[in-house]
Amino acid sequence: MLDLAAIRRDTPGTQHVVHLNNAGASLMPKPVIDAITTYIALEAQTGGYEAADLQKEAIQQFYSATAELLNTSADHIAATGNATDAYARALSSIPFERDDVILTTVNDYVSNQIAFLSLQKRFGVKVLRAEEDSLGGVSVEDMAEKIKTLRPKLVAVTHVPTNSGLVQPLEAIGQLCQEHNVLYLVDACQSVGQLPIDVTSIHCDFLTATCRKFLRGPRGMGFLYVSDNVLSSGLAPLFVDLRGATWESANTYDLLPTARRFEYWEFPYALVLGAAEAHRYALNVGLDAIAARNAELVTLLRNQLSQLPGVQLLDKGERLSAIITLISDRKSAADLKTALRNEQINTSLSPREAAILDYDNKGMKTAALRISPHYFNTEREIDTLVDSLKRLLS
Repeated sequence: MLDLAAIRRDTPGTQHVVHLNNAGASLMPKPVIDAITTYIALEAQTGGYEAADLQKEAIQQFYSATAELLNTSADHIAATGNATDAYARALSSIPFERDDVILTTVNDYVSNQIAFLSLQKRFGVKVLRAEEDSLGGVSVEDMAEKIKTLRPKLVAVTHVPTNSGLVQPLEAIGQLCQEHNVLYLVDACQSVGQLPIDVTSIHCDFLTATCRKFLRGPRGMGFLYVSDNVLSSGLAPLFVDLRGATWESANTYDLLPTARRFEYWEFPYALVLGAAEAHRYALNVGLDAIAARNAELVTLLRNQLSQLPGVQLLDKGERLSAIITLISDRKSAADLKTALRNEQINTSLSPREAAILDYDNKGMKTAALRISPHYFNTEREIDTLVDSLKRLLS
């Protein structure tokens, strides 16, 4: 059972806004804020290198806390600047050749899709997308058929798209990849922190995420999980620096045996400590408890939103997350977002150019309003949002 009063006391932002943009950047709790500001003060007093030395043990706890989130060990975690950074490092480690197949979905994140097309343009790989099932998620049957017949070099799936509440069937796809010895890359940017994640049951080789969304950490931090398979295969990012390898002779270097071969030397250590606190905070609250609370809030919100005149909910899939997208035939999503912001209610836009394949399938020609509650939100805040929308649309 969540102690909602204590959680909200820990969250200063709740005193100022109704924050329903957790899929963008959530409100940081006090332990995160304190860790960042205390370290900045230490750097100012002692110097950057010296502060890092003094906080060496605390910095290492980022890896253990992140590993616990994913049910793995610390040597499988690399700290990165953001999720896209982590994703690019993972992609760059794969030795693609002409006509290699990248198999993905129509709902994968826009930056990932662009990266795949860049690889296609530069190396001649083939980017193919599995079909959707009747409910709107990726078809596991079609994924299985394409893995069997096309033998892709990589299967890449975004767990929860940025533009939809859809939750993709990671475990079923991971089982297929394991059976056929195919590398499996998971973008968990929108799912870590709102849903429990277990890399052992997903069977993924790479998993990337940011710390600023449902994990409630600072902007400017992300992480990468890499499997034993990746490490034992000798995969490493295209550009390794002195953090990830040792220079043994004039023409040779040795990779670190752990995931830190995917790291670069320079870090914003204040944010590393803040992210570690955010991950511990989520663990202390409990990922199962968070997921259950989010399910309650989003069910309440979906039911109320579906009754508003002229509102169309866009999310499809057998399983839905704490992201809701909608359009109205009375006001544009951009106008609604601005009007809500003026009332201290935070939402965001999901533009068409961020999800052209999904939006084309849904007949969408414009942006959608994205609403993403989190466990610290209250039923009263849900009512406040719905009442405001009702008034704005009347």
